[in-house]
Amino acid sequence: MSFSTIFIIIALSIGSAVFLAGPRFATNLAQVADGARDSCIFVENGFGPSGTVSIRAEVVVNGLEVPWALAFLPSGDWLVTERPGRVRLIRNGVLQGAPVLELALEEIGEGGLLGLAIHPRFAENSFFYVYHTIANSGGDAINRVSRYRLSMNHRAATLDRVVLDGIPASPVHDGGRLRFGPDGMLYVSTGDAGVPNRAQSSESLSGKILRITPEGGVPSDNPMPGSPVYISGIRNSQAFDWLDRSTLIVADHGPSGDLGQTGRDEVNFAMAGNNLGWPTVTGCQTSAGKVRPAISWKSAVPPGGGAMYRGDKIPEWRGNFIMGTLGSTHLHRLVIRSGSLGFSSHEVYLSGERPSGYGRLRDVQQGPDGYLYVTTSNCDSRADCPPEKDVIIRISKQ
Repeated sequence: MSFSTIFIIIALSIGSAVFLAGPRFATNLAQVADGARDSCIFVENGFGPSGTVSIRAEVVVNGLEVPWALAFLPSGDWLVTERPGRVRLIRNGVLQGAPVLELALEEIGEGGLLGLAIHPRFAENSFFYVYHTIANSGGDAINRVSRYRLSMNHRAATLDRVVLDGIPASPVHDGGRLRFGPDGMLYVSTGDAGVPNRAQSSESLSGKILRITPEGGVPSDNPMPGSPVYISGIRNSQAFDWLDRSTLIVADHGPSGDLGQTGRDEVNFAMAGNNLGWPTVTGCQTSAGKVRPAISWKSAVPPGGGAMYRGDKIPEWRGNFIMGTLGSTHLHRLVIRSGSLGFSSHEVYLSGERPSGYGRLRDVQQGPDGYLYVTTSNCDSRADCPPEKDVIIRISKQ
């Protein structure tokens, strides 16, 4: 077995595909009784209590412009997308000058170059995937998922194929997160593109989590034959990860004036075929056939990226869902209640606008080294872009 293959196995074992690493993650919570979903924490004031674990946050990379998604390569290099259209290379902790890839984009609001995912067999094929906004042949903006092949020296990339096309785009609610699941399939979050009812339409790719093969096909075991739709009823999710092989934790943006409502961002436990309710229900409301969230906030959070933490650098956080937030400028820890699809507690870390805090937090990823990495989003026109621009923060226990 080659060193690269060994590294891939290790990286997947502590990343989004670890589900057999120990008894704590071996239970399939899809078997938990439906009653375990009944509770929903509704946070009436603020966002949550201050964190109880002493952590250390260290800026390890600066000079980025809206780093939307971060991924780790078997060699130790990192790739990061910048929303204006660049894929950047980080080597030995240093941001390299020339972009790996520059994409021509349809620049509209929250669109651009968003999600990034590394093929599970990257060591064999050098494939990575991006979610980006373009103009189609008719001049309309759409979101697309494309697969690229990275060069041997990791400094350039060439288009291999488009794996998913025609996702509606809009100045708001473009979703954009890409992740490979424990089943080897590619999962794609999409927003409602400003048209709420699309989230409930089985004919639309909007407002969903989609599941496709690495080649862009529809898996035969998807909930609806011939359809990439895996979970519906989503407004604008940028954060999801796996609790176990069949249960996802999905964070979603609540309304910001849509249908006369505000706030009510939420985090859900969801499985194949579930409907998270948007726009029929919001917050902790219930409705037949819709999944009730595990937590929702009265005030606007809203969530950036998020990840299950399975590392060893912050032992108290192991098995928790860690989520960045944008408007509320903090890192949120969600502690999963044992034996249920719910949260026993939640806490706020790294709170505050710059310079007292780190400002808007976008992506959250666990690295193969066990540290947690968080990107800022202060250069996205919704905050003051600092001289050092956006940064990547490494988090460990104090």
